[in-house]
Amino acid sequence: MDEQQIYAQLSTVFEDVFDDDTVELTPQLSAKDVSGWDSVSHIRLILTVERKFKVKFSTSEIGKLENVGDLVSLIKARA
Repeated sequence: MDEQQIYAQLSTVFEDVFDDDTVELTPQLSAKDVSGWDSVSHIRLILTVERKFKVKFSTSEIGKLENVGDLVSLIKARA
């Protein structure tokens, strides 16, 4: 799976989790850029990503994520 496919699938995940279809995913996008992205929605986001891509992340991997680009790299390494 290439990055373009990952971003396309992640886009639908973000729309579902944040109930917002205007979020534009970029590698630099982070929690501070998305209204409603708090600790609870972050957990929902990670769980939804894990289900969608059929992967599991460790707590330390999740803790190191700083932006969407980091998440895409992690998914790409696992998928």
